[in-house]
Amino acid sequence: MEKEKHHIVPYRVYFYILLALITMTFMSIGLVHINLGGYSVLGALIFSTIKSTLVLTWFMHLKFDEPFLRIMVVFVILVFAALLFITYLDYFFR
Repeated sequence: MEKEKHHIVPYRVYFYILLALITMTFMSIGLVHINLGGYSVLGALIFSTIKSTLVLTWFMHLKFDEPFLRIMVVFVILVFAALLFITYLDYFFR
């Protein structure tokens, strides 16, 4: 624990991130009212990916953690994506 580096992030950074998250939430809600067909889900997924990346990076302090933890998070996301892909393959080819 002595080797840990403490990071101090100004409150304005958290405020800007909060504003970005709120803005993207309202944008994803507004996306529902626009008829984009099948692209509505894609747009919502893009917004949710950006929002989750912001939360992971700043609010969960992943930006300031060791690279090993970042690699683990990316690995878990890839395993989850592979699980979804396999599930969709099973669903589509039945």
